This record gives sequence, C-alpha cells and structure tokens, in this order.
Amino acid sequence: MKIFLSFLFFALLSVYSIMSSAKNIPAIQQGVRYKEVNDINQYWVSEKLDGVRGYWNGKQLLTRKGNIINAPAWFTQNWPKQVIDGELWIARQQFEQVSAIVRQHQAADTKWKKVRFMIFDLPTHKGNFSTRIQNMQLLVQQVNSPYFRNIAQKKFISTQALFAHLDHIVDQGGEGLMLHHQNAFYKTGRNNQLMKLKKYQDAEAIVIAHHQGKGKYKDKLGAITVATPAGLQFKIGSGFTDKQRANPPPIGSQITYKYFGKTQKGTPKFASFIRIRTVL
Repeated sequence: MKIFLSFLFFALLSVYSIMSSAKNIPAIQQGVRYKEVNDINQYWVSEKLDGVRGYWNGKQLLTRKGNIINAPAWFTQNWPKQVIDGELWIARQQFEQVSAIVRQHQAADTKWKKVRFMIFDLPTHKGNFSTRIQNMQLLVQQVNSPYFRNIAQKKFISTQALFAHLDHIVDQGGEGLMLHHQNAFYKTGRNNQLMKLKKYQDAEAIVIAHHQGKGKYKDKLGAITVATPAGLQFKIGSGFTDKQRANPPPIGSQITYKYFGKTQKGTPKFASFIRIRTVL
C-alpha cells in the first residue's frame, strides 16, 4: 500500500507540473553525470551553484516549470531582451533561503537585495559555448547591475587539477562543478557535452514514515523511511539539523538526498538528507 501511494504521489506531482503552466515551460538544457574525457582542457568549468534555476525570457523571470518569479522591478531593470538561463543565488548552503524568497507572491525588496542572478548560458544564441561566454560577459558589462552577474568559467590542464579544484569547492561548502565543452551548442534536454561533477550522487524520494530518535534526539526525529519512484524503501537518519529534527519533512513530501554509490541490492549507501524538494 505504501509503495502504491508513493507511485500515486509521483504521478500526481508530474500531472500537476505539466498542467500548471504548460504554455510557459522553458526549453532548458540539462547536464549529465561526469564521465572521464581525453582532453579536459576542451571544457570550461564553473561551480555548480545551489540556488533556484531562473529563466529570463526577455520580459520576465520564470522557474524551470514555467511559473512566474515575482522579482521586484528594480531587480530586472535594464536586463536585455535576450533569453538567458541562470541561477538565482545568495551564497553557498543558502538554498532554503533563496527558495523561500522566490516562492513569495509579492516581492519583498529587502530580501531580494541578497539575491543575485548568476547567468550561465544563452539558450537562443547560435554560437558555441566559448562564444556565448564572451557574449554573457558583454551583457553583464552593459547591464551594470550588482544583481546581474555571470558565473566564473575557467579551464584546467589536467584531470588532477580539476579534482583538486572540486576538493577546494566542496571544502568551502560548495556543491560541485559543471563542465561545458567549448564547442557545444545549447541543446534542449540532456546534453552529453554538459556534465555535472560532484563527490556524491543525489536523487529524490517520498517520505513515508517518521522514526523517533534516541539519546540526544529523544522526542525528536531519529530517521525517516522513504520510497523511491521504483518502490525501493530505506531509512535516512543523517543530514538533518536540530530544527529539522524538531519539525521533520511531512509524510508524503518529496525530499532530495545524497548517497555514495549503491549496494548489490540497489540500496543507496550512506544516504543523507539534503532538503525538502520544492517544485517551482
């Protein structure tokens, strides 16, 4: 019964996402997991920011699901008519804060002053990625706003240097890296020339049970049981803050968790809670 309910939740979530704003859903590009390449110097590398994906259609900001983001007028003042793909971001490990700001129906100026739109691509530009980087830099100069910035792109001469940079980013609280082939064109959907590099993998699941903690977590959350879209059930007991243990993710909510490989039975190893997944 629990497995059936988890399937039903995912199905309803998908239908709602499609129906809510089908006319406005942006045709965005998505990366694939990192695979070793022969010449890493052909790839531009940037930090993978843990913010909210934002799509500027030339007139207004949209989420990846096509919902309108109610940013203040001053935030998007003088932005170009050009279509821009980017990330609404505050700082590392501040996803919950920026997500809450973006979800507001009425923009709160004081809160939006913390946010930056970090642009990382130009969906309708016909040039390769190296050319698009130059154009993004030019747009930032023209707009000349502290709220409109491009993500730094750099190259590495070796895989060892790349992974050393990954270690540095993760040690500083970052999520990972994005690798974009210099000659790649913008492609809707999964693009093999755009790769995500993390120290861990992540996935989504539905919360189906709470388990009371012991010791210092007595009378608080100890762990949750989750169900994956494939029906696999397992517990997650780490990654929660004290505040989240006092107010755990609700039964039926969708969460994102991280893990480090899988067992022979397919169970995620060392699964750890990241956040409640908000469908924007």
